[in-house]
Amino acid sequence: MLTVAAFYRFLPLADLATHRAELSALCRTYRLRGTILIAPEGVNGTVAGEERAMAAFLAGLSSRFGLTEDDLRMSAAADWPFARMKVRIRPEIITLRDESGDPLEKTGIHVAPQDWNDLVADPGVVLLDTRNRYETRVGSFAGAVDPEIDRFTDFKRFVEERLDPGKTPRVAMFCTGGIRCEKASAFMLEKGFAEVYQLKGGILSYLQTVPAAESRWRGDCYVFDGRVALGHGLAETGWTACFACGAPLSEADRASPEFEEGVSCAACAGERPESEVAALRERHRRMTAGEG
Repeated sequence: MLTVAAFYRFLPLADLATHRAELSALCRTYRLRGTILIAPEGVNGTVAGEERAMAAFLAGLSSRFGLTEDDLRMSAAADWPFARMKVRIRPEIITLRDESGDPLEKTGIHVAPQDWNDLVADPGVVLLDTRNRYETRVGSFAGAVDPEIDRFTDFKRFVEERLDPGKTPRVAMFCTGGIRCEKASAFMLEKGFAEVYQLKGGILSYLQTVPAAESRWRGDCYVFDGRVALGHGLAETGWTACFACGAPLSEADRASPEFEEGVSCAACAGERPESEVAALRERHRRMTAGEG
């Protein structure tokens, strides 16, 4: 069994090339796989490895960036959820492309998973999912508003066009691990929303902390790795992903006549030229035959 660590921390960083080189070396030393992003505003990543190696890596990461247990979300994987290790320099550790609101200066009020149900049960609170539509179709909180966006950068347009600070004074938002809410809540506070709350540690912390019998979560939680989705207790589920477009697939999706293993699903069938479809079919045939 492998250990998976998801983490982020907003903090001012300089000399990103040095950080990248040293993080890459650290990951090679402990034979980790995953992705780490570094930017002038901080660090964000998800990595997998053997339990002892992960513990040593996280100790090094914490000494470098000041991460605490509150910044980490731990889970397990039966097999490698990532194919390789990547450390990248980016303009932002989570891309919003908007300077309205700085998570280094202010964010929404963090609400612990065990207190979340009481907060969102209040009819005066608007429960807001900040994730993309392919994530929300896998699962969400009962009664949550789905912004129906295709990328996080569209969230700001949703807020400006669909929400009114005067009519929506109290907002409780959530995302997978918490990082998108840091940016989203800072943005909404800057736009004049009076009270903005965010689920501390995100959906992952909620599913790990709140018993299924008391949960307001419906479905599973999409994750950005080979496990595709996790359920209560962060157990792996039966979801897979379309090789061609990456869309999450349930059993019903795989039973669709538009689904072809390794080639297409209902979300992408008919969108590629026949030459690409033929190449995908040939690749799948070779993989199935063990030809590499």
